[in-house]
Amino acid sequence: MIKSPKQLTDASSAELFARMKTASFAEISLKTGSGCGQSSLGLISSALRAFHTDGGHTTEILRLLSCLSESYSPRCYILADSDKMSEAKIRSFEQKRAERFSNSQFTLDRIPRSREVRQSWTSSVVTTAYSILYSLPLTYRLKPDLILCNGPGTCVPVCISALLLGLLGMKRAIIVYVESICRVETLSLSGKILYYFSDYFIVQWPALKEKYPKSVYLGRIV
Repeated sequence: MIKSPKQLTDASSAELFARMKTASFAEISLKTGSGCGQSSLGLISSALRAFHTDGGHTTEILRLLSCLSESYSPRCYILADSDKMSEAKIRSFEQKRAERFSNSQFTLDRIPRSREVRQSWTSSVVTTAYSILYSLPLTYRLKPDLILCNGPGTCVPVCISALLLGLLGMKRAIIVYVESICRVETLSLSGKILYYFSDYFIVQWPALKEKYPKSVYLGRIV
């Protein structure tokens, strides 16, 4: 049984990540949702930030996925509609993975970008609300057991959609947020928002652990 955020410790999160790598998905003890088949992994990439827009977040999330077994399948990637770079990286990654696992499965979906670089805060509220509304039916269709994200803005509307579905009793998804290795002393905007809503919030620098006590410091993991 997954512990609540207030009960999390560095040890328990490290144990979860180790179990993710060895595919002990039963530890999460959630029923499989329809839509994506077996236990589905919701990935957010705005550019991937499946979750980034310029490729950095995509590279990091794919490194995380490379540690996981095929028990986390199918993998459902969600990208921003304006992301022109990540799809090729994802398809290349999945093609190589298919050479190792014959039954490897994945899907790609796109949603409106919640916020562009240098976009005003006022207009960002409108575009983010629109992105959330667009994400709701998609998240309902996929019904992910686990959402793994690492910073792109696209992950915020998808995670909020998943939280709303959980509150309505439709599907409870575990949200694991891994802050980018680039964030040494401050959280990204996505991290500042999802810090309060994620089940597991993982940072890769000790300075962030000191500032954000709910977070879990596991050292460098990507």
